[in-house]
Amino acid sequence: MHIGLIGLGKMGGNMRERMRRAGITVVGFDRDASLCDVTSLGALVEALPAPRVVWVMVPSGDPTHETIAQLRGLMDAGDVVVDGGNSRWTDDKRHADELAERGIGFVDCGVSGGVWGLQEGYALMVGGSADHIELVQPAFDALRPSPESGFVRAGGVGAGHFAKMVHNGIEYGMMQSYAEGYELLEKADLVENVPEVFDSWREGTVIRSWLLDLFAAALADDPDLARLRGYADDSGEGRWTLEAAIEHAVPMNAIAASLFARFASRQDDSPAMKAIAAMRNQFGGHAVHTQ
Repeated sequence: MHIGLIGLGKMGGNMRERMRRAGITVVGFDRDASLCDVTSLGALVEALPAPRVVWVMVPSGDPTHETIAQLRGLMDAGDVVVDGGNSRWTDDKRHADELAERGIGFVDCGVSGGVWGLQEGYALMVGGSADHIELVQPAFDALRPSPESGFVRAGGVGAGHFAKMVHNGIEYGMMQSYAEGYELLEKADLVENVPEVFDSWREGTVIRSWLLDLFAAALADDPDLARLRGYADDSGEGRWTLEAAIEHAVPMNAIAASLFARFASRQDDSPAMKAIAAMRNQFGGHAVHTQ
Protein backbone atom coordinates (compact mmCIF):
# COMPACT_ATOMS: atom_id res chain seq x y z
CA MET A 1 0.00 0.00 0.00
CA HIS A 2 0.96 3.64 -0.63
CA ILE A 3 -0.42 6.42 1.56
CA GLY A 4 0.10 10.15 1.94
CA LEU A 5 0.35 11.53 5.48
CA ILE A 6 -0.07 15.25 6.21
CA GLY A 7 1.11 16.34 9.66
CA LEU A 8 4.24 14.72 11.08
CA GLY A 9 4.16 16.02 14.66
CA LYS A 10 4.07 14.05 17.90
CA MET A 11 1.55 11.51 16.63
CA GLY A 12 1.85 11.80 12.87
CA GLY A 13 5.59 11.21 12.83
CA ASN A 14 5.26 8.03 14.89
CA MET A 15 2.35 6.85 12.75
CA ARG A 16 4.50 7.25 9.64
CA GLU A 17 7.22 5.13 11.23
CA ARG A 18 4.82 2.42 12.42
CA MET A 19 3.25 2.11 8.96
CA ARG A 20 6.66 1.96 7.31
CA ARG A 21 7.71 -0.82 9.66
CA ALA A 22 4.66 -2.74 8.44
CA GLY A 23 5.80 -2.40 4.83
CA ILE A 24 3.56 0.50 3.78
CA THR A 25 5.07 3.20 1.57
CA VAL A 26 4.34 6.51 3.31
CA VAL A 27 4.85 9.90 1.68
CA GLY A 28 4.82 12.57 4.36
CA PHE A 29 4.31 16.33 4.32
CA ASP A 30 4.54 18.86 7.14
CA ARG A 31 4.95 22.61 7.59
CA ASP A 32 8.37 21.77 9.00
CA ALA A 33 10.42 21.15 5.86
CA SER A 34 12.96 19.07 7.78
CA LEU A 35 10.29 16.39 8.37
CA CYS A 36 8.96 16.24 4.80
CA ASP A 37 9.36 13.63 2.10
CA VAL A 38 7.98 16.06 -0.53
CA THR A 39 7.88 19.83 -0.89
CA SER A 40 4.14 20.42 -1.33
CA LEU A 41 0.69 18.86 -1.11
CA GLY A 42 0.62 18.70 -4.87
CA ALA A 43 3.86 16.72 -4.91
CA LEU A 44 2.47 14.39 -2.26
CA VAL A 45 -0.64 13.61 -4.32
CA GLU A 46 1.44 13.12 -7.48
CA ALA A 47 3.69 10.64 -5.69
CA LEU A 48 0.79 8.28 -4.92
CA PRO A 49 -0.69 5.68 -7.28
CA ALA A 50 -4.43 5.73 -7.89
CA PRO A 51 -6.71 5.22 -6.11
CA ARG A 52 -4.96 7.52 -3.65
CA VAL A 53 -5.33 7.55 0.13
CA VAL A 54 -4.26 10.69 1.99
CA TRP A 55 -4.39 10.78 5.79
CA VAL A 56 -4.67 14.20 7.47
CA MET A 57 -3.16 14.58 10.98
CA VAL A 58 -3.29 18.33 11.60
CA PRO A 59 -5.01 20.37 14.37
CA SER A 60 -8.80 20.45 14.26
CA GLY A 61 -10.71 23.45 13.02
CA ASP A 62 -9.28 25.78 10.37
CA PRO A 63 -6.06 23.81 9.73
CA THR A 64 -8.11 20.70 8.92
CA HIS A 65 -10.70 22.64 6.89
CA GLU A 66 -7.99 24.31 4.81
CA THR A 67 -6.04 21.10 4.23
CA ILE A 68 -9.11 19.17 3.07
CA ALA A 69 -10.13 22.06 0.82
CA GLN A 70 -6.70 21.95 -0.84
CA LEU A 71 -6.88 18.18 -1.28
CA ARG A 72 -10.31 18.54 -2.87
CA GLY A 73 -8.67 20.46 -5.70
CA LEU A 74 -5.75 18.04 -6.07
CA MET A 75 -7.29 14.58 -5.82
CA ASP A 76 -9.45 12.61 -8.23
CA ALA A 77 -12.65 10.58 -8.16
CA GLY A 78 -12.08 7.27 -6.39
CA ASP A 79 -9.46 8.67 -4.03
CA VAL A 80 -10.07 8.78 -0.25
CA VAL A 81 -9.22 11.36 2.41
CA VAL A 82 -8.89 10.24 6.04
CA ASP A 83 -9.21 12.81 8.82
CA GLY A 84 -7.32 11.31 11.76
CA GLY A 85 -7.18 14.47 13.88
CA ASN A 86 -9.40 15.36 16.82
CA SER A 87 -11.97 17.07 14.63
CA ARG A 88 -15.43 17.82 15.91
CA TRP A 89 -17.74 15.11 14.57
CA THR A 90 -20.16 17.68 13.17
CA ASP A 91 -17.44 18.83 10.74
CA ASP A 92 -17.23 15.38 9.14
CA LYS A 93 -20.43 15.58 7.13
CA ARG A 94 -19.35 18.94 5.73
CA HIS A 95 -16.01 17.50 4.64
CA ALA A 96 -17.59 14.34 3.23
CA ASP A 97 -20.14 16.34 1.22
CA GLU A 98 -17.51 18.72 -0.18
CA LEU A 99 -15.26 15.86 -1.27
CA ALA A 100 -18.17 13.82 -2.65
CA GLU A 101 -18.87 16.61 -5.15
CA ARG A 102 -15.66 15.51 -6.88
CA GLY A 103 -16.19 11.79 -6.27
CA ILE A 104 -13.61 11.68 -3.47
CA GLY A 105 -14.34 9.50 -0.46
CA PHE A 106 -14.01 10.55 3.18
CA VAL A 107 -13.29 8.55 6.33
CA ASP A 108 -13.15 10.02 9.83
CA CYS A 109 -10.84 8.24 12.26
CA GLY A 110 -10.55 8.89 15.97
CA VAL A 111 -7.02 7.94 16.99
CA SER A 112 -5.93 7.18 20.56
CA GLY A 113 -2.40 6.28 21.55
CA GLY A 114 -0.55 9.54 22.03
CA VAL A 115 3.23 9.50 22.10
CA TRP A 116 3.22 5.77 22.98
CA GLY A 117 1.51 4.68 19.77
CA LEU A 118 4.68 3.76 17.88
CA GLN A 119 5.49 1.12 20.48
CA GLU A 120 2.01 0.12 21.70
CA GLY A 121 -0.14 0.73 18.63
CA TYR A 122 -3.17 2.98 18.22
CA ALA A 123 -6.83 2.44 19.02
CA LEU A 124 -8.78 3.45 15.90
CA MET A 125 -12.46 4.41 15.80
CA VAL A 126 -13.57 4.80 12.18
CA GLY A 127 -16.59 6.29 10.45
CA GLY A 128 -17.49 6.09 6.77
CA SER A 129 -18.67 3.75 4.05
CA ALA A 130 -17.42 0.18 3.99
CA ASP A 131 -15.90 0.67 0.51
CA HIS A 132 -13.85 3.68 1.56
CA ILE A 133 -12.71 2.02 4.77
CA GLU A 134 -11.66 -1.10 2.86
CA LEU A 135 -9.29 1.01 0.76
CA VAL A 136 -7.58 2.29 3.93
CA GLN A 137 -7.70 -1.02 5.85
CA PRO A 138 -4.01 -1.97 5.40
CA ALA A 139 -3.04 1.29 7.13
CA PHE A 140 -5.52 0.65 9.94
CA ASP A 141 -4.11 -2.86 10.37
CA ALA A 142 -0.56 -1.51 10.55
CA LEU A 143 -1.47 1.07 13.19
CA ARG A 144 -3.72 -0.95 15.49
CA PRO A 145 -2.16 -2.71 18.52
CA SER A 146 -2.80 -6.23 17.15
CA PRO A 147 -4.83 -7.99 14.45
CA GLU A 148 -7.47 -8.82 17.07
CA SER A 149 -7.88 -5.49 18.86
CA GLY A 150 -7.92 -1.73 18.65
CA PHE A 151 -10.05 -1.16 15.53
CA VAL A 152 -13.78 -0.56 15.06
CA ARG A 153 -15.97 0.73 12.28
CA ALA A 154 -18.20 2.74 14.58
CA GLY A 155 -20.70 3.63 11.86
CA GLY A 156 -21.17 6.08 9.02
CA VAL A 157 -19.43 9.41 8.51
CA GLY A 158 -18.91 11.16 11.85
CA ALA A 159 -19.22 8.03 14.00
CA GLY A 160 -15.46 7.63 14.42
CA HIS A 161 -14.90 11.12 15.75
CA PHE A 162 -18.04 10.90 17.89
CA ALA A 163 -16.74 7.71 19.51
CA LYS A 164 -13.32 9.30 20.09
CA MET A 165 -15.01 12.36 21.61
CA VAL A 166 -16.81 10.16 24.14
CA HIS A 167 -13.56 8.27 24.80
CA ASN A 168 -11.86 11.56 25.64
CA GLY A 169 -14.75 12.62 27.85
CA ILE A 170 -14.35 9.39 29.84
CA GLU A 171 -10.62 10.09 30.00
CA TYR A 172 -11.38 13.47 31.61
CA GLY A 173 -13.41 11.77 34.35
CA MET A 174 -10.81 9.07 35.02
CA MET A 175 -7.98 11.58 35.33
CA GLN A 176 -10.04 13.73 37.67
CA SER A 177 -10.75 10.77 39.95
CA TYR A 178 -7.08 9.82 40.20
CA ALA A 179 -6.17 13.48 40.75
CA GLU A 180 -8.68 13.99 43.56
CA GLY A 181 -7.47 10.81 45.23
CA TYR A 182 -3.91 12.09 44.94
CA GLU A 183 -4.81 15.40 46.56
CA LEU A 184 -6.57 13.71 49.50
CA LEU A 185 -3.65 11.36 50.10
CA GLU A 186 -1.26 14.32 50.03
CA LYS A 187 -3.36 16.31 52.49
CA ALA A 188 -3.72 13.48 55.00
CA ASP A 189 -0.72 13.26 57.37
CA LEU A 190 -1.44 9.57 57.88
CA VAL A 191 -0.04 8.46 54.49
CA GLU A 192 3.74 8.65 54.33
CA ASN A 193 4.50 7.69 50.73
CA VAL A 194 1.86 8.71 48.22
CA PRO A 195 3.78 7.68 45.06
CA GLU A 196 4.20 4.14 46.41
CA VAL A 197 0.49 3.95 47.20
CA PHE A 198 -0.35 4.72 43.58
CA ASP A 199 2.27 2.25 42.41
CA SER A 200 0.74 -0.46 44.63
CA TRP A 201 -2.61 0.00 42.88
CA ARG A 202 -1.20 -0.91 39.46
CA GLU A 203 -1.65 -4.67 39.93
CA GLY A 204 -4.53 -6.63 41.39
CA THR A 205 -6.97 -3.74 41.91
CA VAL A 206 -10.17 -2.82 40.10
CA ILE A 207 -8.85 0.69 39.38
CA ARG A 208 -5.70 -0.43 37.60
CA SER A 209 -5.24 1.06 34.13
CA TRP A 210 -2.63 2.27 31.68
CA LEU A 211 -3.50 5.80 32.81
CA LEU A 212 -2.66 4.80 36.39
CA ASP A 213 0.64 3.37 35.17
CA LEU A 214 1.48 6.67 33.52
CA PHE A 215 0.54 8.67 36.60
CA ALA A 216 2.69 6.39 38.76
CA ALA A 217 5.57 7.05 36.35
CA ALA A 218 5.01 10.80 36.66
CA LEU A 219 5.08 10.56 40.46
CA ALA A 220 8.25 8.45 40.38
CA ASP A 221 9.89 11.20 38.35
CA ASP A 222 8.55 14.09 40.46
CA PRO A 223 6.98 12.77 43.73
CA ASP A 224 5.53 16.11 44.81
CA LEU A 225 4.82 17.34 41.26
CA ALA A 226 6.86 20.34 42.31
CA ARG A 227 7.93 21.18 38.78
CA LEU A 228 4.37 21.70 37.56
CA ARG A 229 1.81 24.42 37.93
CA GLY A 230 -1.69 23.26 38.83
CA TYR A 231 -2.99 24.39 35.43
CA ALA A 232 -4.64 21.98 32.98
CA ASP A 233 -5.73 22.90 29.47
CA ASP A 234 -8.66 21.34 27.66
CA SER A 235 -8.53 20.69 23.94
CA GLY A 236 -12.26 20.72 23.19
CA GLU A 237 -13.45 17.13 23.32
CA GLY A 238 -14.78 17.42 26.88
CA ARG A 239 -16.88 20.44 25.93
CA TRP A 240 -18.19 18.69 22.81
CA THR A 241 -19.07 15.59 24.85
CA LEU A 242 -21.17 17.65 27.25
CA GLU A 243 -22.86 19.49 24.39
CA ALA A 244 -23.85 16.13 22.90
CA ALA A 245 -24.99 14.94 26.34
CA ILE A 246 -27.26 17.96 26.65
CA GLU A 247 -28.65 17.38 23.14
CA HIS A 248 -29.50 13.76 23.98
CA ALA A 249 -30.51 14.38 27.63
CA VAL A 250 -27.80 12.08 28.95
CA PRO A 251 -26.58 12.91 32.50
CA MET A 252 -22.78 13.15 32.62
CA ASN A 253 -22.09 14.35 36.12
CA ALA A 254 -18.52 13.10 36.47
CA ILE A 255 -17.36 14.31 33.06
CA ALA A 256 -18.99 17.71 33.59
CA ALA A 257 -17.32 18.09 36.97
CA SER A 258 -13.93 17.14 35.53
CA LEU A 259 -14.21 19.78 32.80
CA PHE A 260 -15.24 22.46 35.29
CA ALA A 261 -12.30 21.48 37.49
CA ARG A 262 -9.96 22.28 34.60
CA PHE A 263 -11.57 25.70 34.33
CA ALA A 264 -10.95 26.18 38.05
CA SER A 265 -7.31 25.22 37.59
CA ARG A 266 -6.73 28.39 35.61
CA GLN A 267 -7.60 30.41 38.68
CA ASP A 268 -5.91 28.47 41.50
CA ASP A 269 -2.69 26.44 41.72
CA SER A 270 -4.47 23.18 42.53
CA PRO A 271 -2.59 19.95 43.44
CA ALA A 272 -5.27 17.97 41.60
CA MET A 273 -4.67 19.96 38.44
CA LYS A 274 -0.93 19.36 38.74
CA ALA A 275 -1.82 15.67 38.61
CA ILE A 276 -3.96 16.20 35.48
CA ALA A 277 -1.14 18.13 33.79
CA ALA A 278 1.35 15.37 34.65
CA MET A 279 -0.87 12.62 33.21
CA ARG A 280 -1.60 14.57 29.99
CA ASN A 281 2.14 15.06 29.52
CA GLN A 282 2.82 11.36 30.16
CA PHE A 283 0.29 9.87 27.77
CA GLY A 284 0.17 12.47 25.02
CA GLY A 285 3.29 14.58 25.32
CA HIS A 286 1.08 17.60 25.94
CA ALA A 287 2.86 20.77 27.05
CA VAL A 288 2.99 21.58 30.76
CA HIS A 289 3.17 24.92 32.52
CA THR A 290 6.23 24.96 34.78
CA GLN A 291 6.78 27.04 37.90
